[in-house]
Amino acid sequence: MKHEKSTDNLVKNLRVYITDKPGYLGKLLTTIGQCGGNIGDLKLIKRAGRFNFREIEIYVSDEEHMSRILQEVGQLEGIQIDSVSDAVLDLHRGGKISMESRVKIDSAGDIRRVYTPGVATVCRAIMKNPELVYEYTYIKNTVAVVTNGTAILGLGNIGVHAGMPVMEGKAVLLKKFVGLNGIPILVNSQDIDTIVETVVTIAPSFGAIKMEDFAAPDCFEIERRLVERLDIPVMHDDQHGTAVVTLAALTNAMKYIGERLSHQTVGIVGLGAAGTGIARLLKAYGVKRIVGVDIQPEANERLRNMGGEPMSLPEVMATADVVVATTGVEGLIKPEMVRHRQVILALSNPNPEIRPEEALAAGAAFAADGRGVNNALAFPGIFKGALVANARKINNRMKIAAAMTIASFANSDRQELVPPLLHPEVHEAVARAVERAAYESGVVKIVASDDE
Repeated sequence: MKHEKSTDNLVKNLRVYITDKPGYLGKLLTTIGQCGGNIGDLKLIKRAGRFNFREIEIYVSDEEHMSRILQEVGQLEGIQIDSVSDAVLDLHRGGKISMESRVKIDSAGDIRRVYTPGVATVCRAIMKNPELVYEYTYIKNTVAVVTNGTAILGLGNIGVHAGMPVMEGKAVLLKKFVGLNGIPILVNSQDIDTIVETVVTIAPSFGAIKMEDFAAPDCFEIERRLVERLDIPVMHDDQHGTAVVTLAALTNAMKYIGERLSHQTVGIVGLGAAGTGIARLLKAYGVKRIVGVDIQPEANERLRNMGGEPMSLPEVMATADVVVATTGVEGLIKPEMVRHRQVILALSNPNPEIRPEEALAAGAAFAADGRGVNNALAFPGIFKGALVANARKINNRMKIAAAMTIASFANSDRQELVPPLLHPEVHEAVARAVERAAYESGVVKIVASDDE
């Protein structure tokens, strides 16, 4: 039996009938482990005569790896394979979100209050004072999660329907972390005018607009136009959410090595949506020198226009004290390029430009990949804070407030760059900090009361 190490790229659910006697379950699990399968959950589904029917979660590298495990398991005495399924696909069956009522309907009286004729009272109140829509409807707690499917994860332009699971996932995180409703909106167009007009037209249904997975360079123009035309917060998460968490991580990295970020030369490798957003926020934070590289000439020119210095990759690695990579190119940064005491954040998922352990072995002071520096630490609290404050926009002061709050929750004893995504306090703390920054920076709309 060949032993191999799983890289855990796939999650499979194996359902088997196991003879209900000592040793058979152990033999099965041992075989899976010897084949390099990493075992997750183990569930007893039912007892069936002299068998136990169980489901075993197995992490494997690819389909071929799973086939080899099945071949070995199939040869075991007392074990009968029932089925194999993809655990991630199983979880997504039917979608991850739903619309649910917040009020109970138990009687005809309830219907009269919730619907007709009682609802007319609310309609008249909003007609007299349109701002009351934020008090008497779900709009103030609802974010449109909008995509055109052109830059989904690291998969590229795969279309709006293939991007829907990501939009649902963002909605799940908004609800879980800060209690906001996220509503996926798929805009099946790559024409900037069409996208902008579509979002502007549907915007009255939402308290904020979260742009997601729009490809560069179109994403910059789309966001610019929407910010100009809408009086509600608009944020392209791939730019600004990533930038906020990167700033938080760099703040802590500098603290651990005893340097000031504003005095460091920062290199950005990859100047698409994420890289450009990071460069802009670091400039706003006070970083004096930013160098960068991209294979697209227009991206390098964009960096130059914001005060940065385009260079080649070897020049960036030789010049920068801090390197942030967002290219999506696995292994782009070679260990021999790493300078002593550099800080390196290789943020591409699922495979970084250089693995953190390789960067550290080559002399980096700190290194992390995109699994630790996750923009989901930022966007829930940013949108919650902006909506609670009734902000017209999300500005750099609000983003920096979010970054500093995220940084403050990292465990300095373990030299964390950022806290875990499931930290029980960080998201609401980010929301409060963003709310304060919105008031302090003067972007809050003054809403007339019902009495005025």
